[in-house]
Amino acid sequence: MDCIILAAGKGTRLQPHTLTTPKPLLPVQGRPILDWIIGALPPVDRLVVVVNYLAEQVEEYLRRQTHVKNWATVRQEQPLGTGDALMSCRGQVSSDRVMVLNGDDLIGRRDLANLAAVPMGILSHAVNEPDSFGILFRNPDGTLREIIEKPKGLTPPQLANIGGYLFPKRVFDFTLTPSPRGEYEITEAVGMLAAEGGFRVVEASYWLPIGTVEAWTASQTADVSAVR
Repeated sequence: MDCIILAAGKGTRLQPHTLTTPKPLLPVQGRPILDWIIGALPPVDRLVVVVNYLAEQVEEYLRRQTHVKNWATVRQEQPLGTGDALMSCRGQVSSDRVMVLNGDDLIGRRDLANLAAVPMGILSHAVNEPDSFGILFRNPDGTLREIIEKPKGLTPPQLANIGGYLFPKRVFDFTLTPSPRGEYEITEAVGMLAAEGGFRVVEASYWLPIGTVEAWTASQTADVSAVR
Protein backbone atom coordinates (compact mmCIF):
# COMPACT_ATOMS: atom_id res chain seq x y z
CA MET A 1 0.00 0.00 0.00
CA ASP A 2 1.19 3.49 -0.88
CA CYS A 3 0.03 6.72 0.75
CA ILE A 4 -0.68 10.16 -0.71
CA ILE A 5 -0.93 13.19 1.57
CA LEU A 6 -2.53 16.33 0.14
CA ALA A 7 -0.44 19.23 1.44
CA ALA A 8 -0.57 21.89 -1.29
CA GLY A 9 -3.04 24.38 0.22
CA LYS A 10 -2.21 27.90 1.36
CA GLY A 11 -4.06 27.61 4.67
CA THR A 12 -5.71 31.01 4.32
CA ARG A 13 -7.95 30.43 7.36
CA LEU A 14 -4.81 29.96 9.46
CA GLN A 15 -3.23 33.28 8.54
CA PRO A 16 -1.13 35.04 9.70
CA HIS A 17 0.57 31.84 10.94
CA THR A 18 0.71 30.37 7.43
CA LEU A 19 2.23 33.43 5.81
CA THR A 20 5.70 32.02 6.48
CA THR A 21 4.98 28.39 7.43
CA PRO A 22 2.95 25.93 5.32
CA LYS A 23 -0.11 24.62 7.13
CA PRO A 24 1.13 21.00 7.35
CA LEU A 25 4.22 22.17 9.24
CA LEU A 26 2.43 24.21 11.90
CA PRO A 27 3.38 22.68 15.27
CA VAL A 28 0.91 20.79 17.42
CA GLN A 29 2.32 20.11 20.86
CA GLY A 30 5.86 20.44 19.56
CA ARG A 31 5.51 18.39 16.36
CA PRO A 32 4.50 19.48 12.85
CA ILE A 33 1.00 18.41 11.82
CA LEU A 34 2.54 16.44 8.96
CA ASP A 35 4.82 14.57 11.37
CA TRP A 36 1.83 13.46 13.41
CA ILE A 37 0.09 12.22 10.26
CA ILE A 38 3.05 10.30 8.87
CA GLY A 39 3.89 8.88 12.28
CA ALA A 40 0.38 7.43 12.64
CA LEU A 41 0.38 5.65 9.27
CA PRO A 42 0.26 1.88 9.03
CA PRO A 43 3.22 0.41 7.10
CA VAL A 44 3.40 1.91 3.60
CA ASP A 45 5.64 1.07 0.67
CA ARG A 46 5.86 4.63 -0.60
CA LEU A 47 4.77 8.07 0.58
CA VAL A 48 3.82 10.77 -1.92
CA VAL A 49 3.16 14.31 -0.68
CA VAL A 50 1.42 16.79 -2.97
CA VAL A 51 2.88 20.27 -2.46
CA ASN A 52 2.64 23.77 -3.87
CA TYR A 53 2.64 26.61 -1.33
CA LEU A 54 6.03 26.94 0.42
CA ALA A 55 6.89 23.54 -1.06
CA GLU A 56 10.58 23.83 -0.23
CA GLN A 57 9.83 23.81 3.50
CA VAL A 58 7.73 20.65 3.23
CA GLU A 59 10.45 18.94 1.20
CA GLU A 60 13.08 19.92 3.75
CA TYR A 61 10.96 18.39 6.52
CA LEU A 62 10.56 15.17 4.50
CA ARG A 63 14.33 14.90 4.11
CA ARG A 64 14.70 15.06 7.90
CA GLN A 65 11.82 12.76 8.94
CA THR A 66 12.57 9.12 9.72
CA HIS A 67 9.09 7.56 9.50
CA VAL A 68 9.12 6.60 5.80
CA LYS A 69 12.31 6.20 3.79
CA ASN A 70 10.71 5.86 0.36
CA TRP A 71 9.04 9.20 -0.33
CA ALA A 72 8.53 11.71 -3.11
CA THR A 73 6.77 15.00 -3.67
CA VAL A 74 4.54 16.06 -6.53
CA ARG A 75 4.44 19.79 -7.13
CA GLN A 76 1.17 21.20 -8.39
CA GLU A 77 1.92 24.27 -10.46
CA GLN A 78 -1.72 25.35 -10.32
CA PRO A 79 -3.83 23.51 -7.70
CA LEU A 80 -7.25 22.68 -9.14
CA GLY A 81 -8.87 20.75 -6.31
CA THR A 82 -8.44 17.51 -4.42
CA GLY A 83 -9.26 15.38 -7.45
CA ASP A 84 -6.57 17.13 -9.46
CA ALA A 85 -4.11 16.57 -6.61
CA LEU A 86 -4.92 12.86 -6.58
CA MET A 87 -4.56 12.44 -10.33
CA SER A 88 -1.27 14.34 -10.36
CA CYS A 89 0.21 11.38 -8.46
CA ARG A 90 -0.69 8.88 -11.18
CA GLY A 91 2.93 8.16 -12.12
CA GLN A 92 4.19 8.00 -8.54
CA VAL A 93 2.03 5.18 -7.17
CA SER A 94 3.22 1.61 -7.68
CA SER A 95 1.23 -0.41 -5.12
CA ASP A 96 -2.16 -1.98 -5.86
CA ARG A 97 -3.82 0.23 -3.24
CA VAL A 98 -3.28 3.80 -2.10
CA MET A 99 -4.39 5.60 1.05
CA VAL A 100 -5.14 9.30 0.57
CA LEU A 101 -5.21 11.75 3.49
CA ASN A 102 -5.55 15.48 4.02
CA GLY A 103 -2.46 17.25 5.29
CA ASP A 104 -4.23 19.17 8.07
CA ASP A 105 -6.26 16.55 9.97
CA LEU A 106 -5.11 14.25 12.77
CA ILE A 107 -6.71 10.80 12.63
CA GLY A 108 -6.22 8.02 15.13
CA ARG A 109 -3.53 5.44 14.45
CA ARG A 110 -6.02 2.57 14.93
CA ASP A 111 -8.52 4.24 12.60
CA LEU A 112 -5.93 4.41 9.81
CA ALA A 113 -5.10 0.75 10.39
CA ASN A 114 -8.80 -0.11 10.13
CA LEU A 115 -9.04 1.78 6.84
CA ALA A 116 -6.00 -0.08 5.52
CA ALA A 117 -7.69 -3.38 6.38
CA VAL A 118 -10.50 -2.97 3.81
CA PRO A 119 -10.10 -3.40 0.04
CA MET A 120 -11.34 0.16 -0.51
CA GLY A 121 -13.22 2.66 1.59
CA ILE A 122 -13.68 6.05 3.22
CA LEU A 123 -13.23 7.26 6.79
CA SER A 124 -16.18 8.84 8.57
CA HIS A 125 -16.87 10.52 11.89
CA ALA A 126 -20.11 11.62 13.54
CA VAL A 127 -20.79 15.37 13.44
CA ASN A 128 -23.49 17.52 14.97
CA GLU A 129 -23.52 20.11 12.15
CA PRO A 130 -24.27 18.01 9.06
CA ASP A 131 -24.96 21.08 6.95
CA SER A 132 -21.25 21.97 7.19
CA PHE A 133 -19.86 18.67 5.87
CA GLY A 134 -20.09 16.08 3.15
CA ILE A 135 -22.44 13.51 4.69
CA LEU A 136 -22.17 9.79 3.96
CA PHE A 137 -25.19 7.60 3.36
CA ARG A 138 -24.72 3.84 3.67
CA ASN A 139 -26.27 0.78 2.15
CA PRO A 140 -27.61 -1.89 4.55
CA ASP A 141 -24.31 -3.80 4.22
CA GLY A 142 -22.25 -0.81 5.40
CA THR A 143 -20.93 0.20 2.00
CA LEU A 144 -21.21 3.74 0.68
CA ARG A 145 -24.36 4.64 -1.25
CA GLU A 146 -23.67 8.34 -1.82
CA ILE A 147 -22.12 11.53 -0.45
CA ILE A 148 -24.23 14.67 -0.22
CA GLU A 149 -22.41 17.93 0.37
CA LYS A 150 -23.77 20.09 3.20
CA PRO A 151 -27.34 18.75 3.21
CA LYS A 152 -30.04 20.75 4.96
CA GLY A 153 -32.58 19.47 7.46
CA LEU A 154 -30.88 16.29 8.69
CA THR A 155 -31.17 15.30 12.33
CA PRO A 156 -27.72 15.09 13.96
CA PRO A 157 -25.51 13.27 14.46
CA GLN A 158 -24.63 12.22 10.93
CA LEU A 159 -21.53 10.56 9.50
CA ALA A 160 -19.22 13.01 7.74
CA ASN A 161 -16.47 12.45 5.22
CA ILE A 162 -13.24 13.30 7.09
CA GLY A 163 -10.85 13.13 4.14
CA GLY A 164 -9.38 9.65 4.51
CA TYR A 165 -9.64 7.27 1.57
CA LEU A 166 -8.37 3.85 0.50
CA PHE A 167 -8.46 3.46 -3.27
CA PRO A 168 -7.50 0.67 -5.65
CA LYS A 169 -4.80 1.76 -8.08
CA ARG A 170 -7.34 1.71 -10.92
CA VAL A 171 -8.75 4.98 -9.55
CA PHE A 172 -6.11 6.62 -11.75
CA ASP A 173 -7.91 5.28 -14.83
CA PHE A 174 -10.91 7.50 -14.09
CA THR A 175 -11.51 10.81 -15.86
CA LEU A 176 -12.79 13.50 -13.52
CA THR A 177 -14.85 16.49 -14.60
CA PRO A 178 -14.78 20.04 -13.19
CA SER A 179 -17.30 20.75 -10.43
CA PRO A 180 -19.55 23.84 -10.51
CA ARG A 181 -16.81 25.74 -8.70
CA GLY A 182 -14.31 24.85 -11.43
CA GLU A 183 -12.28 22.32 -9.45
CA TYR A 184 -11.79 18.57 -9.67
CA GLU A 185 -13.18 16.83 -6.59
CA ILE A 186 -11.82 13.63 -5.10
CA THR A 187 -15.36 12.75 -4.09
CA GLU A 188 -16.22 12.23 -7.76
CA ALA A 189 -13.76 9.32 -7.80
CA VAL A 190 -15.32 8.06 -4.56
CA GLY A 191 -18.75 8.14 -6.20
CA MET A 192 -17.52 6.16 -9.20
CA LEU A 193 -16.09 3.44 -6.98
CA ALA A 194 -19.16 3.41 -4.74
CA ALA A 195 -21.37 2.88 -7.80
CA GLU A 196 -19.45 -0.31 -8.54
CA GLY A 197 -20.19 -1.63 -5.04
CA GLY A 198 -18.03 -2.70 -2.11
CA PHE A 199 -16.74 0.73 -1.09
CA ARG A 200 -16.69 0.51 2.71
CA VAL A 201 -17.59 3.26 5.20
CA VAL A 202 -15.12 2.97 8.08
CA GLU A 203 -16.06 4.86 11.24
CA ALA A 204 -13.15 6.62 12.94
CA SER A 205 -13.02 7.00 16.70
CA TYR A 206 -10.60 9.98 16.65
CA TRP A 207 -10.53 12.97 14.32
CA LEU A 208 -9.00 16.39 14.98
CA PRO A 209 -9.35 18.80 12.03
CA ILE A 210 -6.99 21.77 12.16
CA GLY A 211 -8.34 24.19 9.59
CA THR A 212 -8.71 27.42 11.55
CA VAL A 213 -6.72 29.45 14.03
CA GLU A 214 -9.19 28.51 16.75
CA ALA A 215 -8.84 24.78 15.99
CA TRP A 216 -5.05 25.01 15.86
CA THR A 217 -4.97 26.82 19.21
CA ALA A 218 -7.26 24.20 20.77
CA SER A 219 -5.09 21.38 19.41
CA GLN A 220 -2.20 22.48 21.62
CA THR A 221 -4.01 21.14 24.70
CA ALA A 222 -6.12 18.42 23.05
CA ASP A 223 -5.78 14.74 23.86
CA VAL A 224 -3.72 13.36 20.95
CA SER A 225 -2.86 10.01 22.52
CA ALA A 226 -4.83 8.17 19.81
CA VAL A 227 -2.42 9.52 17.19
CA ARG A 228 0.82 8.63 18.98
